[in-house]
Amino acid sequence: MPPIPTVHGPLHLKVVYPDSSARIEVEDSSFVFGSLGDGAASLTIDGAPVPVAPNGAWLAWIPFRGDSVITLRMVARTAADSVLLDYHVRRAPRFVPPRGDQLWVDTTAFHPSGRVWWPAAEFLPLSARASEGSTLTLVLPDGARVPLASARGQRYRGVLRGATIGDPGALLSPGPGTASGPEAVLEAVKGSDSIRVRWPLRLAVVDSIPLTVELDHDPTHHGGSEGITVGRAAPASTYTWFFPTGTRARATARVNADLRLALSSRSDAWVAAADAARVDGAPVGPQVAGSVALSPRSGSVVARIPLGSRIPFQVLEGERALTVVLYGAVSDVNWIRYGPADSLVTLATTRQVSADELELRFELSEPVWGYRTHWDGTDFILEIRRPPAIDRSSPLRGRVIAVDPGHPPAGATGPTGLTEAAANLGIALEVRRELEAAGAIVLMTRSDSGPVDLWPRARFADSANAELLISIHNNALPDGVNPFTSTGSSTFYNHPRSLPLARAILRRLVARFGLRDLGAGRGDLALVRPTWMPAVLTEGLFMMLPEQEAALRSPEGQRRYALAVVEGVRQFLDDRAAGRW
Repeated sequence: MPPIPTVHGPLHLKVVYPDSSARIEVEDSSFVFGSLGDGAASLTIDGAPVPVAPNGAWLAWIPFRGDSVITLRMVARTAADSVLLDYHVRRAPRFVPPRGDQLWVDTTAFHPSGRVWWPAAEFLPLSARASEGSTLTLVLPDGARVPLASARGQRYRGVLRGATIGDPGALLSPGPGTASGPEAVLEAVKGSDSIRVRWPLRLAVVDSIPLTVELDHDPTHHGGSEGITVGRAAPASTYTWFFPTGTRARATARVNADLRLALSSRSDAWVAAADAARVDGAPVGPQVAGSVALSPRSGSVVARIPLGSRIPFQVLEGERALTVVLYGAVSDVNWIRYGPADSLVTLATTRQVSADELELRFELSEPVWGYRTHWDGTDFILEIRRPPAIDRSSPLRGRVIAVDPGHPPAGATGPTGLTEAAANLGIALEVRRELEAAGAIVLMTRSDSGPVDLWPRARFADSANAELLISIHNNALPDGVNPFTSTGSSTFYNHPRSLPLARAILRRLVARFGLRDLGAGRGDLALVRPTWMPAVLTEGLFMMLPEQEAALRSPEGQRRYALAVVEGVRQFLDDRAAGRW
């Protein structure tokens, strides 16, 4: 790291994190950091000395003793002054099982809870947490009894089928709803002790008549990507599908705000129920995919696939191939027309993988650079991007590169108050200067301190036809993770074609700063999800560590970071031009 400058000034004990009004998730230890205003000052927390950096910044990893409110006694001293502060930290509510063999039930661990709509023929999984060795029974309002068996130690599981519990309201009702009616009761018995607690679940049976919904996501209301509803393999899991506005599918179940869609006879996706609206009179059954036409263009090859409805789809990326999975579709592809001779798409094939799931595979002569998808009426359009022509003698010359200084809004803050947004912008401006000096065309998603939401950043890079997208960030840790053992440099990507770029930049960050290599990781992050170009997000330094925050404040540190990014981009382009990936 560059040397930390020495600061002398009035003693001022400031805690930057955690905020005394917040509730933090922590078990037994966590971090606290801030500044003293004088690098010659000393600090103790609950009697234990805390190192103070030359600029007055400090970071402590300490035990959090207490329950809902933890009091940390902080004493700061200089030769001429001292400050005593009793700092209060609030812990998020948590269930702590009693010691010994006492019977207990964790009422925060019931699953599912809230409002649920479930098909009559399917088993609904139940789970609960209670003292080991208990006998658990769910008693339904009609008196029926459902046992929960011990799964492992304090975990218990059971199933429920075809039952109703109260009234959760209409399947597509907006908002949290007003559930009503009787509830079930969980009965726990251990020896001579027993506990009866309500299970807060309202359960309805889904109508057996197929219900078709159409998806329409509004980012101004929901904060996601423009015109895209994300789909998950399970509620609260990572993103797997991205459904454009107008996508239609059959709704089969709902758990609170998550609606389950039947994509095909073998695939389901969970989406936000607020994004779905009922479609009356919608056709039932698979849609027929007609013959495919390929149209070469100067910057891409466009594949047009006619269908009768905007059905769910997914694009799977290989090194030199793109596969479109059409859910709820059957093939009537009599021919595939390639159009004028073209060197990018070497072969297009179809495969009916199940009765209502169709795959179209496009094999390429070069590694994938990017692609776009959209609907033209009910025709599915896949636009496959041509890789740029890279000059090995000057790989950056003429390249169009979008540089994104991450945040604001949000972002981390360092011990002396440096915001991540400010640090990211300083680095990004250096990146722009270095790239432009090498002949690149640089597009900045922001050039000042004004906030920019996530989806406009990604949309800007796509609409401007950027060939690469680099999002500059610096890291922070969640509560309860030791910053002295978990620090280092990392990069993130989402699509396989971006992994070589993520690795190239990470190698240079590690070389420039000498920190631990935390690896290049696949991340479900908005700025690495664009499909039109390779995109990576960097997490070079940790804002909370005094020496790393000081480096991010300094021109030398910002320049080192920028040079690492530019060197990595240059290496990636050179490798691509040389055919090394």
